[in-house]
Amino acid sequence: MSNFLHTLNKPVIMGILNVTPDSFSDGGHFFSQQDALRQAMRMIADGADIIDVGGESTRPGAQPVSVAEELDRVVPIIELIRNETDTPVSVDTSKAEVMKAAVAAGASMINDVAALAEEGALSMAAELQVPVCLMHMQGKPRTMQKAPKYNDGVVSEVKRFLAERVGKAVDAGISGSSLIIDPGFGFGKTLQHNYELLNRLSELQSLGLPILVGISRKSMIGNLLNAGMEERLPGSLAAAVLAMERGASIFRVHDVAETRKALTFVSACQHEGKSAEMQPG
Repeated sequence: MSNFLHTLNKPVIMGILNVTPDSFSDGGHFFSQQDALRQAMRMIADGADIIDVGGESTRPGAQPVSVAEELDRVVPIIELIRNETDTPVSVDTSKAEVMKAAVAAGASMINDVAALAEEGALSMAAELQVPVCLMHMQGKPRTMQKAPKYNDGVVSEVKRFLAERVGKAVDAGISGSSLIIDPGFGFGKTLQHNYELLNRLSELQSLGLPILVGISRKSMIGNLLNAGMEERLPGSLAAAVLAMERGASIFRVHDVAETRKALTFVSACQHEGKSAEMQPG
C-alpha cells in the first residue's frame, strides 16, 4: 500500500481508544482527555502501530450521537496524541464532517463501519486521500443483532458487499492501494455467522486487499467460553492467531502487549518454517 501501512512488514496492531461513555468493553474508562491520552501512550508503549479513536459507540443497541458531539470527543484527543507521538492515528467514524476534521487534526486513516455509505462519506474520503477501512455491517448498530440472516451464506454475502464497496470507492477516486477490508465480526451476525467467517476468512484474500479484523473481547468469545469481559483475553488471542493464519494483517484490539507477543511468535514461526522449506533436505 502506498501509505504508512506499506512500511510495516509485520502484523499491524491497532489499539482501540473509545472516547465514549457506552462502548461495550471500555465505555467511560477513557472519556476524559487526559485518561484517553494516557491510554493511547500506554498502548503505544505496548507496541501499537496505530491508535484507533472512536467517539460514537457501535455496540449492539447503541444510540447515535450528533456530529457536534462526536467532533467534541475525537478532535481534541487526536490533537493531543499527535502532539505527543508520531504513531499514526485512525478515526473510527462514518460521518463525512468528522472524517474531515479528524484528518485536519492529524488522523492519517479512516475506519468506517458503514463502508463510506453514509451521506457525503465517499466523496470526503476521496478528497482526503488517506487509507480507508471498509467494513461489512448488516443493518444499523441499534438493530443489527435482532435477526441477522444471510440467504446466500454469510461469507458469500460479506465478500460480495465488500467487493461492491471497493468498486464504489475506486470509482469515486480513492486509490485501490489505500483500501482495507473488514468482515465486521459481530456487526449484524449471529455467533455461528462469526465462527464461520473466522474459519473461512482466507476466502476474502481473493479481493487482493489487506484484511483488518476486530474480534477482541467480543461476545463470540465470551459466549463460547462463558467468560466475562475481563476474562476474554485467551479467546481474543486465539482468535487473532487464527485470523492471522487465514490472511488477516491488521488487528484491532484492546490488549495490545499480549496480542503483539502472540502474533510476533506466530510470525516468527511462519517465517522460520518457510526458511526451512527452502533448505536442502
